[in-house]
Amino acid sequence: MRMLSVLSVTALLFAVGCANQSGSGKESTVRQSFELYPIGSVKKQEGHTYIVIDKQYEPGLMRLEDFSHVTVIYWFDKNDTPEKRAVLQVHPQGNKDNPMRGVFATHSAVRPNLIAISRCKVLSVKDNVIEIDSIDAFPDTPVLDLKN
Repeated sequence: MRMLSVLSVTALLFAVGCANQSGSGKESTVRQSFELYPIGSVKKQEGHTYIVIDKQYEPGLMRLEDFSHVTVIYWFDKNDTPEKRAVLQVHPQGNKDNPMRGVFATHSAVRPNLIAISRCKVLSVKDNVIEIDSIDAFPDTPVLDLKN
C-alpha cells in the first residue's frame, strides 16, 4: 500500500472533561497524527476527467453507477508546504478586491490540512475508473476517499 509521501495529517483535538488527563477541568490541547493512504488519483485526458481508483479498492465501487453524483475527497498535494499550511487568512479567489477572510470561510487551497472536497457528476463507471464531469484538482492529485 503506498502512502502519500508518508503523509501525516496533524490534527488538534481539544479535550475537555473525562478526556483531560490532569483532572483539573481545564481544556487541554492534544496533538495526534493520522496517516492517510490515497485510494486513487485524478486523471485528465483529452477533455475528459477521471478518478482512477487503485485496483485493490475496485470492489468498493460496486453500484456507484446507480448514483448521479459522488463526493470526492482529495489532497491538495501541490500546496503542501509548511508556509502554505500556516496561511490562515486569504483574499477569496486570490482577488485583492475581495475582503480578507479566514481560510475556514473560503474554498482556499491553502489551509492547515490540505483536504479538498468536490461534489462531481458521475458520467460512467467502468472497472476501477469513474468518469466525472469536472473537478478543481490537478492531474495526479491523490484521492483519499469517495462518499455518496
